[in-house]
Amino acid sequence: MDSLRIDKWLWAARFFKTRSIASDEIGKNRVQINGQDAKASREVKPGDTVRMRQGQVERTVLVKGISGVRGPAPVAQLLYEETAESLAQRQKLAEMNRLSREPALSIEQGRPTKRDRRQIEKTWDDRWSAGID
Repeated sequence: MDSLRIDKWLWAARFFKTRSIASDEIGKNRVQINGQDAKASREVKPGDTVRMRQGQVERTVLVKGISGVRGPAPVAQLLYEETAESLAQRQKLAEMNRLSREPALSIEQGRPTKRDRRQIEKTWDDRWSAGID
């Protein structure tokens, strides 16, 4: 076997959990082979460059092997080699995410916490009564 469909290869190399998810991502033009947008039926062979986007992460890998069978992760990692630029970009993105501010800290109003709710209930009990005045 010297070539394989790109959706099968992405599934076997463990980039996507299922082959249908791989096909959907290819259909959304998130996968390119040698700089060209791919279709799910496009054949991939050793030596090809595959660029894919998974969420915010963009990966560029060099195809080193072909396998139509999804095996364990150590075996799947032998099917490709990630480029140095791609690794550097992923590490830079991970560092930026680690150093960025927590989005929830910027929320000033919204759903009250348990402590806030107790404070609200306490003030309501002091100000209002159920009796007729």
